[in-house]
Amino acid sequence: MILDGTFLVAGEARGQVFATAPLSFWGGYDPESGRVIDRSHPALGETLAGRVLAMRSGRGSSSSSTVLAEAIRLGTAPVAIVLSEPDPILVIGAIVAARLYGRTCPIVVLSSADHAALGRATTATITPGETETRAVVTAA
Repeated sequence: MILDGTFLVAGEARGQVFATAPLSFWGGYDPESGRVIDRSHPALGETLAGRVLAMRSGRGSSSSSTVLAEAIRLGTAPVAIVLSEPDPILVIGAIVAARLYGRTCPIVVLSSADHAALGRATTATITPGETETRAVVTAA
């Protein structure tokens, strides 16, 4: 299936889809291991490194941008984050990592219906569309 989205942070990525509830990277994600460490989160213990993370939005602290940037630097971040609501905190982390470390983690916003469909997929590939902000998400 091909889903039409909007880049908040442009880039290309491919990986296994991991759909979950909103996550705060600050206190909820270990950038050293790439694992969810929030004891109250349903994905506790899951590794997000190398996966396409699908969640409605981020959750929590503005310090999440710092944790995401560090995970991107270390190579333990999701390969992409797909949201149904824009999250400026996650965007800041991805932009900082791109500028400081030359590493990207695309962030895409899909409609709620397309986001739900992505959550049922196994893999996803994210590529640029015909315009600077258009993201094409091919999910299988």
